[in-house]
Amino acid sequence: MAIELGTTGVDGLRGVAAVLGGWQADGAPLQLHPGDLGWFWRFGARATVEAVRTWSRDGRILAVGLLDGRRLLRLATAPEARRDEELARRLAADAGDPARGVLPGGGVSVEAPAGSLIRELLSADGWRAGEPWTALHRDLTDPVPPPGARIEVVGPEQAHVRSAVQRAAFDGSTFTDERWHTMAAGPLYDAARCLVAHDDRGLAVAAVTVWSAGPGRPGLIEPMGVHGDHRGHGYGRAITVAAAAALRSLGSSSAIVATPSSHSGAVATYRSAGFTPRPELADLCRDA
Repeated sequence: MAIELGTTGVDGLRGVAAVLGGWQADGAPLQLHPGDLGWFWRFGARATVEAVRTWSRDGRILAVGLLDGRRLLRLATAPEARRDEELARRLAADAGDPARGVLPGGGVSVEAPAGSLIRELLSADGWRAGEPWTALHRDLTDPVPPPGARIEVVGPEQAHVRSAVQRAAFDGSTFTDERWHTMAAGPLYDAARCLVAHDDRGLAVAAVTVWSAGPGRPGLIEPMGVHGDHRGHGYGRAITVAAAAALRSLGSSSAIVATPSSHSGAVATYRSAGFTPRPELADLCRDA
């Protein structure tokens, strides 16, 4: 039976996230994680539904895509379908032809797991490598040491603190109190935690959100940031260590994160928190 491109409703997103969670495994290539859908939910249910695509055969989902910003398609595939030729050709065709309604014309990018056949097909069709990213991993078998800073778990009453640190950590961030509440009310936040680190004066200096994919599977850090006025004092390491501990408490087997390789300070922070870098991977880009 042919590969079918589909969408889902709000009620179906929890099922799509469960499928994505089942594809996460220690040692597997980094790919779209259910936490990516959970973080995107800050834009609301309708926006998330409109951004998610599925590719299925015989009613079974083989690939999931998230249109992150309309011009970036982030993909995950079932492990056994990573080299499936029929799937890869359908994915490449849907990504490459604006008439199919997945990606628009003009400059676009596709993020796909290492070793997937779609990467080879797009490269053969003239897509070029974009900015390199570094994926990092930390095993959570053993207990995580204390973070070295006061850590607060964010609830509705602290949403304004969490959103303020996010905006202070990332230039151009549009994260607001309302968006935190929207994200936290979504169906995927049950498996998530937001944390804020405070300095010795009680000021909020760093924040993180972590997402479980279920017990025994890698959990995701997305995002982590340090307030621009408080960098260089170890707060990035502290909040990252706290993030690892939070994921371990949720049953995660490991913690994973990805950052542009050009952000050498971020890579160094994750390494200082016990994360090990994996080989770089770049999105595939089409200029026109």
